[in-house]
Amino acid sequence: MAAPSLLNWRRVSSFTGPVPRARHGHRAVAIRELMIIFGGGNEGIADELHVYNTVTNQWFLPAVRGDIPPGCAAHGFVCDGTRILVFGGMVEYGRYSNELYELQASRWLWKKVKPHPPSSGLPPCPRLGHSFSLYGNKCYLFGGLANESEDSNNNVPRYLNDFYELELQHGSGVVGWSIPVTKGVVPSPRESHTAVIYCKKDSGAPKMYVFGGMCGARLDDLWQLDLETMSWSKPETKGTVPLPRSLHTASVIGNKMYIFGGWVPHKGENIETSPHDCEWRCTSSFSYLNLDTAEWTTLVSDSQEDKKNSRPRPRAGHCAVAIGTRLYFWSGRDGYKKALNSQVCCKDLWYLDTEKPPAPSQVQLIKATTNSFHVKWDEVPTVEGYLLQLNTDLPYQAASSDSSAALNMPGSRMDPHRQGGNSILPNSINDTVNSAKVEHTAMKGTAMKNKPDFKATDTNAILYSSLASNASNHNSCMTDILRKSEGPHTSANVGVLSSCLDLRTVTPETSVSSTVSSAQTMVTQQTIKTESSSTNGAVVKDETSLTTFSTKSEVDETYALPATKISRVEMHAVPMPFAKESPSNPVATVKAGERQWCDVGIFKNNTALVSQFYLLPKGKQNISKVGNADVPDYSLLKKQDLVPGTGYRFRVAAINGCGIGPFSKISEFKTCIPGFPGAPSAVRISKNVEGIHLSWEPPTSPSGNILEYSAYLAIRTAQIQDNPSQLVFMRIYCGLKTSCIVTAGQLANAHIDYTSRPAIVFRISAKNEKGYGPATQVRWLQGNNKKAPLN
Repeated sequence: MAAPSLLNWRRVSSFTGPVPRARHGHRAVAIRELMIIFGGGNEGIADELHVYNTVTNQWFLPAVRGDIPPGCAAHGFVCDGTRILVFGGMVEYGRYSNELYELQASRWLWKKVKPHPPSSGLPPCPRLGHSFSLYGNKCYLFGGLANESEDSNNNVPRYLNDFYELELQHGSGVVGWSIPVTKGVVPSPRESHTAVIYCKKDSGAPKMYVFGGMCGARLDDLWQLDLETMSWSKPETKGTVPLPRSLHTASVIGNKMYIFGGWVPHKGENIETSPHDCEWRCTSSFSYLNLDTAEWTTLVSDSQEDKKNSRPRPRAGHCAVAIGTRLYFWSGRDGYKKALNSQVCCKDLWYLDTEKPPAPSQVQLIKATTNSFHVKWDEVPTVEGYLLQLNTDLPYQAASSDSSAALNMPGSRMDPHRQGGNSILPNSINDTVNSAKVEHTAMKGTAMKNKPDFKATDTNAILYSSLASNASNHNSCMTDILRKSEGPHTSANVGVLSSCLDLRTVTPETSVSSTVSSAQTMVTQQTIKTESSSTNGAVVKDETSLTTFSTKSEVDETYALPATKISRVEMHAVPMPFAKESPSNPVATVKAGERQWCDVGIFKNNTALVSQFYLLPKGKQNISKVGNADVPDYSLLKKQDLVPGTGYRFRVAAINGCGIGPFSKISEFKTCIPGFPGAPSAVRISKNVEGIHLSWEPPTSPSGNILEYSAYLAIRTAQIQDNPSQLVFMRIYCGLKTSCIVTAGQLANAHIDYTSRPAIVFRISAKNEKGYGPATQVRWLQGNNKKAPLN
């Protein structure tokens, strides 16, 4: 963790949408990039549900429906996947609740739930200021404040230290309350404390940690409950324990519990001699407890004054949410004005990166041309940008002309929470590509040379594909072999393709379409198809390098609000499988580590259009930094263009307020040789009575007249059983039409690829006067069973 003086707090500005009114006693949870806030009070108790999108910097009020709960404050609020549970809290002055509500955030549907009471004992009484913590399929309720008086105007407080367990049903609903029998000394009664649950990665049982709270006086004790043995204990800690406090927040990131803010004793007061009589004030102190070593570390002490407004001002009753390794803080009260008999509430939103971001995924190829790459990588949550670098074995020469990519003004800083979603980090190339949220992966491949043309009647031709054995062997060529095929295939033209298949995926459901909206990743289901439009479907880039390398990737379920379907579409351009000519530009045997890495730029989004790179001063290849370190002035650096038929290695690192994280694994791509056609695009698959209908669009860059298309299907063979990475393809179509029927008989022989999700693999390529260009490959998802397709 950074030293206290290096904490890089950021205040979020320039909101869009309806900003909630300032409050305290509210609660917040995170669902992916969304911070969801409910309740709290300030001149009345709030009953709205507010959502803040940390990526778009937008507040919105979802249209909730169902059994909408009354507004409450100091309630329990936990998130289990995409459902949220609310328990208890103050619904009006002196009147507390013990009701339980469930919100299905995918539909914004509220439902009041009624758990079964404990088999022995009473259910939890109405309360506020309790802790409500989730682990697995159970919530754990501890402590709080009850009102002993039946008259809400006559408040008789009673501090609680009871402990309940609430069992949840999977997905929706609850089973009931139980009262676990615990061992050891129970913590003293309290309210406005915090409780978090943490389990070591490799060993140990989950443990609940209770810190601080209020019981007539503020507390600074730490308690631990082993959730397997139900044993209470007080762990011995090292370091400086934070001051006694209540109405603070506790958030777990990694193995650390971060404590921020709250009510603490006034400076100079001796709380040991007069704990009930001393004055209290808000604090902005910030500490963490290493839950593995039980050591406290002070990041911002209570005595540190902030004269530059560079961090959140003192507050209590605020909310804190951890998204990735970033902590967000919103609102809370920062004092009490006796003369006005009112709270003073904050309305500001801050965040803090607690550590450097992890390494992104390998850079993936979307499209390659003769002198440019369109690349992407998986998003890393809560980062401010990405540093993309490349190197090549060619000698570096400065470009003679300026790049068409625009640069920001030197020294400028990108704030991901400012208006304008395409702002760029310091001195970087603008990322002008607008792509839908689908995965694009391109793999290392090689070109076939001297490949005899297939005739239209060669419907049983088989192509073997195996993993490349040497990542640096860019120009290894395919060798043609003729052999007798087994089973119904009496003869075939066979080529050995040294390539990792690059895939996209479509679902197998009958009459299902997968179209993706770049705005909210919306998926509708009508016909099975993939789209090449960046606004109406998966972005299919139709040219790729003759040699590429990366890892396989598939679309996982994407949670987007309002409710969305899941994208099952994944299509990629892959290396040219049937070209008659192979690249004539052999790559030197210089190892990647011996070449200087050059900056392509710093990008806000996870895509980049690369046509040039910057030549950094010799010996200073890693000087690009953000925040607390220097950033090179790209306007003073020389640029070099990409050249055709050349291999380039890429790596990327994420950037946040703590600096630049580790680089990804290296990917390798090659620019195209002029003259070959691009890959077909917009592949669609739909079921019909004969089998399936496979269709596609011509290449956007045919480089002449298209003479024919070939479509291939991966089939089952003994070779695949022995080596699953070696796919065997049978040609199922050759002709001028941009569609074909794949019969049920052909599909019965299809290989189900289990490298990620079960899928049938197709490949389609186009041929012009110069030969076959790169192929587009499609993975048609088959669900989790091993039945034959179309069943």
